[in-house]
Amino acid sequence: MKYRMDANPSDDDITAIRQGLKQSNHPFLAGIPEGSLAGYAFNDHDERVGGIIANTWGQWLLIKYLWVDDAFRQRHVGSHLLSNLEEYGKEVGCKMAFVDTFSFQAKPFYEKHGYQCQMTLDDYPLNHSLHFMTKKLAD
Repeated sequence: MKYRMDANPSDDDITAIRQGLKQSNHPFLAGIPEGSLAGYAFNDHDERVGGIIANTWGQWLLIKYLWVDDAFRQRHVGSHLLSNLEEYGKEVGCKMAFVDTFSFQAKPFYEKHGYQCQMTLDDYPLNHSLHFMTKKLAD
């Protein structure tokens, strides 16, 4: 057996490892419904000023990105995007939502919307924290 570390793996190397893992996981995760969703906010000139990106997987809504242009913060744009996303999630059978957020980002925002911190990684990646938060969407 030989071992080698690689500080610059190729896309093919990464794909091979990912495919091996997917194949190993397949008996346990096959058939779980999944999907994607994006929601957008536009100003009066049809310019995008915010958006939210998420995946659905089984009964989970997995929030990946939420962004609101600085000029439109404090106008409830993020709240509307999040609420719309959660409603969609419930419609497609999601019972729980998950998001991670850095300490300099939006932890209080998510807490205000009912998310609870389940775990925090301190000093991640150096001088910040990463919070893992969940919310129950439906019984």
